[in-house]
This record gives sequence, C-alpha cells and structure tokens, in this order.
Amino acid sequence: MELIACVQNYDWGKLGKDSEVAQLIAANNPDYEIDENKPYAELWMGDHSRGPSIVKSTGQQLDKVLKANLTYLFKVLSIRKALSIQVHPNKKQAEQLHKNCPALYDANHKPELAIALTPFTALCGFRPNCEIYEFCKNLPPLKRFLGGDKSIECLNTKTPGAVKPIYAILMTADEDDVAEVIKCITNKYMPVLATYRLDELFKIITRDFPNDVGVLSLFFLNVIYLKPGEAIYLGANEIHAYLNGDCVECMACSDNVMRAGLTPKYKDVELLLDSLNYTGQLGEYKIFKPKRLDANAQLFAPPVKDFAVVHIEINDNDPYTLRLPQSSGILLVLKGKRLLRLPGHSQLVIKRGSIIYLTTQMMHSIELTNPDSTDSKDAFIAYIATRNCF
Repeated sequence: MELIACVQNYDWGKLGKDSEVAQLIAANNPDYEIDENKPYAELWMGDHSRGPSIVKSTGQQLDKVLKANLTYLFKVLSIRKALSIQVHPNKKQAEQLHKNCPALYDANHKPELAIALTPFTALCGFRPNCEIYEFCKNLPPLKRFLGGDKSIECLNTKTPGAVKPIYAILMTADEDDVAEVIKCITNKYMPVLATYRLDELFKIITRDFPNDVGVLSLFFLNVIYLKPGEAIYLGANEIHAYLNGDCVECMACSDNVMRAGLTPKYKDVELLLDSLNYTGQLGEYKIFKPKRLDANAQLFAPPVKDFAVVHIEINDNDPYTLRLPQSSGILLVLKGKRLLRLPGHSQLVIKRGSIIYLTTQMMHSIELTNPDSTDSKDAFIAYIATRNCF
C-alpha cells in the first residue's frame, strides 16, 4: 500500500520549502501547495490515532485497514527552533500515569531513535559532574544562583547522580531569579561561553525562549552535534531536547512527554525530576552506532522490541535485494528512483517522497532495480521502519 503521511504544523517547524517535511509532502503529492509562511514540523507515518497515514488508493486510514496495531511510529522532523526539554516514562510509569491522568498520558513507554538527515543539534543526557562543576566555577552568577561553593562541591566528585539536588534547585527556581542569571551571563560572560563554543547557541535559545529555565540547562546537559547519518537513541528517563536540523525519527507508538523547559506547554517539573536518569556521561557516548547488514544497508536496532530502522543507500545500477525478518514495515524514499519488486505483487516505481507499507510477506524479499534503460548515477536513499525482530 502506498501511503500519504499526516503532517503536523507545530510552531517550532521549519517554514515553507526550507522544511524537509514540506519537500517530502510535495514530492509525494505534486498537487500539494506549500505555504512559505507556515511551519512544517513533523511527518507521521503509521497508525497513531492522532495522525494516521492514509492509503493512497482508497482514502482509508491505515489504522482502519491493519488487523493489528503497529508497535512504532515513524517520523521525519524539520526543526527551526528548540523543542521542549523533556523525558519519556518507562512502561511501568506510563501505565501508572495513564491510570492517574488518562487525558494527558497513554499507557505505553516512548523510547525513540533520531537519525540526522542534515547537521543536527540536540541536548542529550547529563554532562559528567566535572563539566557541570567547571561551568559553575567559570560562571559566577550561575554558581551563586545554585547556592555557592558549598552547594556545588558535590559536583567535584565522580559520585553518580550527584547533580540531582543541584538540577532540582535550577528547575524549581523563581522565574525572576532565572531571568536575572540569564541577563547577567548575556551581559558579562559571553566570552566565557565562546571558549566552550556555546555562545551562538545560548543567544539563539535565549532569543526564542527569553528568561526560560531551559536556557541554563545548556550547562548541565550534553550538546550533541550529529552529522548526516549519525544517530542518538533516547531510552526511558533520558532527558533531552532537539534544537535544530532535520532527522528521521522512530519511536514506540506513544505520545507520552514530561516537559520542564523551552516550551509554553504544560510543565510537570516535579514528575520530571523524579523520573530522570541522573548518570553523567560524555556526549560522545550518546552516539548510537548502526550495524552493517550488507554493502547497501545499515541497521539501527535499539534495545527495545518496539522498533528498528534500516538505512538503505545504493550508489550503483545493479539489482539489489534486501531480506528482513518477517514483520511489516514502512518504507520512505528520500532520494533517487528505483523499481520496487515484491513477491506476489505488481512492481512499483518509487522515488523521493514515496511511502510504502510493506506486509510481513513482502519484507522477506525487497528487490530494487534501476527503472531506466540507461545507467543512472543518482544514489538511492531510503529508510525502513519495522518491529525489532533482529
């Protein structure tokens, strides 16, 4: 089944044709008109109740066609300004949250994987204690705000989780006090931030979210710069925020988010602070490495059963067959054109913007060939989301 994805026009999305999401919509549907003043934030591919995909040939919602719900939601994100600082609950927490507040939370966990399509910036996990301690020492207004030398001395150790009481001071502080610290750093300490290459990022986030406590989280959380093709995996209770860039994202089929900064939305600071993994780690260890399946395919398989993502890149005209475990999948084409042959079904030309639902039987033999009689030098790039049966 060829699909039409659901578009989410959240305020933080890139505008008009600057958005990879908008470009993919237009490639999928030539009649689609892009509004250059409108944000195109997310492309949802799956059967989630808040944005199910549509079967192109019949107009039916994918969730009405499938016999069983998908365990994952597949997305493309185009980020113009920061998403909220957030964390996702584990399965047990999610079930309890749903029981206590079904209007805000569903009963599923929400681990997620982001693979960069363009240079991509994110906050991910706590810095090592020593890095946070160094920021406090070199930014006196931040140190005073957190209680002075005696208060931050716990960070001058390798004790796991030592940052917990310090981060709680930050996240529960009075808004006026937060604003004063941000103002003081802006006026006097930008050269210090420049030595850490955080000055421009600090300016951008301060501009978009003036006086927000999330601005000061830059000194507590790892800033991760992903190159295209690199990925981060965010398990339960891992604090994070996407800041800018385009990515492919796959997650368990849930919308559970606990927010605490860089957002006008509902914040549940107490719940977030109780849920966090406070273990500090160098940012380089947050990069999630794929496994190579063959010369043309890489597998991103996180430690959960809900989802995995296969990246396909073909740079020649030779026929290529990919054989995957028998679980249904969704294929998204980002570049190039190929003839898709599936066992027992008619062939289909797929190109940039094509979104195809692949049944369990089809995944066993996905054959891709050059649709033209002449040699094409264009690379073919696609991603397939599926249940993690690897």
